[in-house]
Amino acid sequence: MEPIKTSEHINKDRRRLLGTAAMSIAVAGAASLLPADLAIAAQGDAIRPFRFNAPEEQLDDLRRRIAATRWPDRETVKNDTQGVQLATIQKLARYWQTGHNWRKIEARLNALPMFVTEIDGLDIHFIHVRSKQKNALPLIVTHGWPGSIIEQLKIIDPLTNSTAHGAGASDGFDIVIPSLPGYGFSGKPTATGWDIAHIARAWVALMKRLGYARFVAAGGDVGAQVVDELGVQAPPELLGIHTNMPGTVPADVSKALNCHEPAPAGLSAEEQNAWDQLDFFYKKGLGYADEMSFRPQTLYGLADSPVGLAAWILDHDKRSYDLIARVFDGKTEGLTRDDVLDNITLYWLTGTAVSAARSYWDYSATAKKGFFDVKGVTAVPVAVSAFPDEIYTAPRSWAEKAYPKLIYYNKDPKGGHFAAWEQPQFYSEDVRAGLRSLRNST
Repeated sequence: MEPIKTSEHINKDRRRLLGTAAMSIAVAGAASLLPADLAIAAQGDAIRPFRFNAPEEQLDDLRRRIAATRWPDRETVKNDTQGVQLATIQKLARYWQTGHNWRKIEARLNALPMFVTEIDGLDIHFIHVRSKQKNALPLIVTHGWPGSIIEQLKIIDPLTNSTAHGAGASDGFDIVIPSLPGYGFSGKPTATGWDIAHIARAWVALMKRLGYARFVAAGGDVGAQVVDELGVQAPPELLGIHTNMPGTVPADVSKALNCHEPAPAGLSAEEQNAWDQLDFFYKKGLGYADEMSFRPQTLYGLADSPVGLAAWILDHDKRSYDLIARVFDGKTEGLTRDDVLDNITLYWLTGTAVSAARSYWDYSATAKKGFFDVKGVTAVPVAVSAFPDEIYTAPRSWAEKAYPKLIYYNKDPKGGHFAAWEQPQFYSEDVRAGLRSLRNST
């Protein structure tokens, strides 16, 4: 183990790194940044090329920490009602230590056009892939927690290169995939204030900086909150939004859920299904969100223990856990073992587990409505994808009331919370179809 660095050592490292990065940009046209120095000095509105190469000693340290894990006793039940099961996390740990290869996903990321630009004093990292097709529609896609830009990698080619995926030449997108503040390769806020409304304004600034006078936006989880907020703000540049975790829950249903009251009378079968899904989540699945909203700094274990971090990320919601746990039993549909560990390793190498958790504190400090509540998106067109294994499958009836300008609603045959990652074909088809009518608006 290396000795703990003092602030003097860290500042010297940062000055050395900035000098090296500046030289690299001048010579090679790209910057290579160490994970401890992701938040680099302000450079105005400049858009700087970005690469990431994890030091080998960090990967060695990761494997040592996994091997040194102190395991708890096995759960006292035969199911996952007490949380991530010991057998599952031990299978994950064994593969992480001996089978997972971070360099594969690192090379895949570095093969993409990645950049960093400063917005409101914070470095924002993003992928930007332009379509080869004429008149491509600019699209910004936002990930959520506990995801990252790795969630969207499988949709880049289907959306930018539509003709290679069975769609028309007029269906191409220029795609922008930013890392949320405090996540992945973006800077970590050192003060409060990066709430959902701030992020939405930053995304508008980013798209304008990239030269896009009009654009569309998509997202799930936290990204769904961002696109809903973009819809509320309705900047003139925004043509419309696509969401796969829409805010459609009516006020009376939301109140009953929050107060653990019975369901309101008169729900249709589809609405009752959504109620049942949400009722389970509100009673059994909100622990992680409560902790990150109220006491994120307490989560020191996420920064110190790779296995602790992995367990925390796996235990997002019951259905996602089921879909992830099965891949460590040899089942292959949806996510793979490498998909899961690519994302967790990104959190580990960038040291962003706690800064990402703190983002929930910022969101909850200013939020007037819950994640699934109707936000008041009335001025922009909205496309909705309803996936069966999402935290809740939004009923069409609720979507129509929540979004007066609903232009598309589709209930997909499979897919869950990480829809773009799990089912990229269905997700990409929905984004194309849902936003197609807005192309003439550019």
